[in-house]
Amino acid sequence: MRLFRALSVSELCFFSNLAKKYGMSRPRKIELLAPARNAGVAIDALNHGADAVYIGPESFGARAAAGNSVDDIARVADYAHRFDARVYATVNTIVYDSELMAVERLIHRLYRAGIDALIVQDMGLLRLDIPPIELHASTQCDIRTPEKAIFLQNAGFSQLVLPRELTLEEVARVRDAVSVPLEVFVHGALCVCYSGDCQASLFTTGRSANRGECSQVCRLPFDLADGTGVVRIRGKHLLSLRDLNLSAQLSELLQAGASSLKIEGRLKDSLYVKNVVAYYRGLLDNIIDNSNGKYARSSAGKCHTVFTPDPYRSFNRGFTTYFAKGSSGAGAMACIDTPKCTGQPVGKVLRADRRFIAARLDAELHNGDGLCFFDGDGRFTGFRLNRVEAGRLFPATMVEPPVGAVLYRNSDKAFDDELARDTSTRTIPLDFILRPLAWGVALDVADVQRGVSATATIETDNLPVSRSPQTETRRNILGRMGGSCYELNNFKDNLGNVFLAASQLASLRRKAVEALEVAAQSSRRRPLRRAEQPDAAPGHKNMTRHANIANAAARQFYADHGAVNIEPAAEVKKPLEKAPVVMTTRYCLRRELGACLRTPQGRRYKAPLWLVHGSRRFMLDFDCKECRMHVIAVK
Repeated sequence: MRLFRALSVSELCFFSNLAKKYGMSRPRKIELLAPARNAGVAIDALNHGADAVYIGPESFGARAAAGNSVDDIARVADYAHRFDARVYATVNTIVYDSELMAVERLIHRLYRAGIDALIVQDMGLLRLDIPPIELHASTQCDIRTPEKAIFLQNAGFSQLVLPRELTLEEVARVRDAVSVPLEVFVHGALCVCYSGDCQASLFTTGRSANRGECSQVCRLPFDLADGTGVVRIRGKHLLSLRDLNLSAQLSELLQAGASSLKIEGRLKDSLYVKNVVAYYRGLLDNIIDNSNGKYARSSAGKCHTVFTPDPYRSFNRGFTTYFAKGSSGAGAMACIDTPKCTGQPVGKVLRADRRFIAARLDAELHNGDGLCFFDGDGRFTGFRLNRVEAGRLFPATMVEPPVGAVLYRNSDKAFDDELARDTSTRTIPLDFILRPLAWGVALDVADVQRGVSATATIETDNLPVSRSPQTETRRNILGRMGGSCYELNNFKDNLGNVFLAASQLASLRRKAVEALEVAAQSSRRRPLRRAEQPDAAPGHKNMTRHANIANAAARQFYADHGAVNIEPAAEVKKPLEKAPVVMTTRYCLRRELGACLRTPQGRRYKAPLWLVHGSRRFMLDFDCKECRMHVIAVK
């Protein structure tokens, strides 16, 4: 009697539409994406809950100081794939003609190393002879509009990294326009300019941000002069933004359509990455567990973390939600007093002399903590704490903070020491069933999270009857999986009261786990790159220097998609204008200073406004219609 038959196409469509109608569609997989300065940081990120990591190869990454050998990246990929986690290589600089063959060879090596996707900026890579690897559009691609997102999706990109400046509503509009996953930043440092469109470093120092060599002009102190030549503000970091923290907006981001939540920080150390990844892992797990099946984790494994994460205890410049809910009510976005880490306020100075600082403390301090304060002239001064005794602080160097100054802790010795240890392990739970066979014993093992299973068997003669129950003994023996990434979850013993030696059980376990690993590896499929649609259109035929076209292959790509006037990148040919726009920002300095031109307070500063740092002079142009600020380099 035939019990099953294949469904027809029409029946498959019927059940698919029924599932959508009644909310029975598959849960959307949510990815927590972590930065990796090197292989050690990558593995720490994975152990603390990252579903994917992004890491720079030895060249062509947008953080030149965070390059890694292909062998190290292969080691990360091997470790990540145990948990169905992914590794993305950042090949996201613009590429010169003389480098095209080198980047092509690099991509082939990365593919053989097992990476899952490339994060790229230069469209010339789509005209090279590269493997069919999945491509992600870097934030350097500057995807400000749904139209740009549609173009990149149709050009063959499988994931789009959106600008940090987008609001939740703008993310939702992009989500409605495309079908590929959207990647958004949720934590870490902010670029004041739209990423990929900042040329301040190039025009002032010759170091290109699009080549991974940003000199961080935005973190410098500037004088602000108005149109009358009067200096209104001196020596403040007027373009230096606070760090992003959208931990309170995660549910709203997911509702808006984000699927990959990205932590910035490819120059950060393990202590930072452990803390921040574990923090967001806990928040995301809570959202996923309470989503009624709407969301699911995109990797396997359970993290056993032994500390309480707190992003305020790691490096930060103060936090902002930036434009997540628009500029109104967003509060301060910049850290104009210092671009360094200020940390948490821990007390106030009562008295200071050459021997010690008397302070009213709001937190427990520890020997070796790093403390800081602002002096009477607004200078940011730090010191290491030798010891603390009953409200008296003994600095390692002589400092005399003013009475009333707030003390901040920007280095938490006890917390850092805790993080320096092994603070989390990641394991995959397995379900075991032990059952008799006519000629022996079988052990079935199932990995529910990855959807794989295997069976191991041993031949046995007549097994003796045991005088005592054996289930717990067998469970203990089968659960001894130390040194592996597995742990015993559920165990069903159908063997009865016969006796099976510990060596036989251990052999069964070893053979079953080995068979499971083979099954997991054979079932794993690396996604292929999306097909490039010939009719994909960039939306306009004139490509300016802001498109960052630096090689013949990129020019060919845009020509193939209808572009006619193609201007080379500024790195290839400096523009002729005497006062080029080097930054376009959604951040508005007038708004930050309470002098928006749409308010009466805007009259406080007469236009044009100037930023001056030594011989560097920038004029500020305010486009109130679009709510944008243009920073113009003036020679």
